Amino acid sequence: MTTIAEKCAAHGRTYIAQGEYAISGQEDAVISTLLGSCVATCLWDPVARIGGMNHFLLPEGPPSGTVVSSFGANAMELLINALARSGAARGRLRAKVFGGAEMYKGLTSAGSRNGLFVLSYLFREGIPCDGQSLGGYHARRVEFVPAEGRARQKFVSDARVVETLPVPAKTPDVEFF
Repeated sequence: MTTIAEKCAAHGRTYIAQGEYAISGQEDAVISTLLGSCVATCLWDPVARIGGMNHFLLPEGPPSGTVVSSFGANAMELLINALARSGAARGRLRAKVFGGAEMYKGLTSAGSRNGLFVLSYLFREGIPCDGQSLGGYHARRVEFVPAEGRARQKFVSDARVVETLPVPAKTPDVEFF
C-alpha cells in the first residue's frame, strides 16, 4: 500500500479505504466508504463546487511515519491541500463528519478519540462543521456528492458490536503450605 492514496473521482462512484482520500468537482461523482471506529471527513467549497472525503484510522500515528495518510492531522492536511490545488479556497470549506463507532465495547476508545480529534481539528482550523454522525456502536456506509456537498449515511445492520468481558482485578498472591 502506498503512503498517500489520492483518487480523483471523475465520473460515477469512487470507493476510498482507510488511509485514502478522493476529490472531485464533477456533477455525477459520488465518493463512498465504510466506517467502524475510523472517521471520514467530507469537505466542500460551495463556491468552487468541489469537495472530497478522507478516511483515517487514528488521530495520531507512530513517530516512524508509517502510512501517514491513515492518521488524523496528516489525512486532513492531504485532503485540504488537494482541494486547494484543485481550486477550493480554504476559507470557504464546510465539513460533515462520520464514524467513530465503538466497535469493540470496553476494549478501546479509538472511535471516540477519532471523533474528538476531527471536531477539535475543524474548530482550530476555523472550518464550520455543518453535520456530524459520530459515535454509537454501528458501522456506517457513507456516500458524498462532492460537487453539491451532500452526504448520506446508512448504518450497516449486519455489523455486530463485540462485547468484551471486564478484566478481573488481580487476585492477591496466595501461598499454600
